[in-house]
Amino acid sequence: MYAFADKLLEVTERHADKIAAQWCKAVRTNPHTPWFHARKEDDCTNFALDFYKNFRVVYFDEKPYKKLEKYFADYAEESFRKGVPMEEAIYALIMMRRHIWLYADFQALFVTAIDAHRAVETLNRTIRVFDQGIFVIIKHYRELQKTKK
Repeated sequence: MYAFADKLLEVTERHADKIAAQWCKAVRTNPHTPWFHARKEDDCTNFALDFYKNFRVVYFDEKPYKKLEKYFADYAEESFRKGVPMEEAIYALIMMRRHIWLYADFQALFVTAIDAHRAVETLNRTIRVFDQGIFVIIKHYRELQKTKK
């Protein structure tokens, strides 16, 4: 699994700017993310760029919860500070995950049946990381909302 995941994350990091630009185009037109519609392209792209360049940090950590919690709490804090509604911050994150896989598919990273099997294992781990991240974001947003009142 790790060899395929390494390949996926390497492609994601190397092409972070392209993936972020594709994500930005999608999030600026998606009906579930209206906050992003009025954002300048550079601001929108930068929102995802750091994520794609640093996803490896939480993906490969043996005990990822501490790093994952900090990483997604920072994402929540930045989103909250910018005024992104919580549901849109989460949906934007879901779209970021999707765009990793869309780009990987476009690059034909999984060609053989073995690659497809490894891709499924990698996808399952990616989903777990994002699911935990969504939990952290919701929790952190609620804390930020309480302190703002």
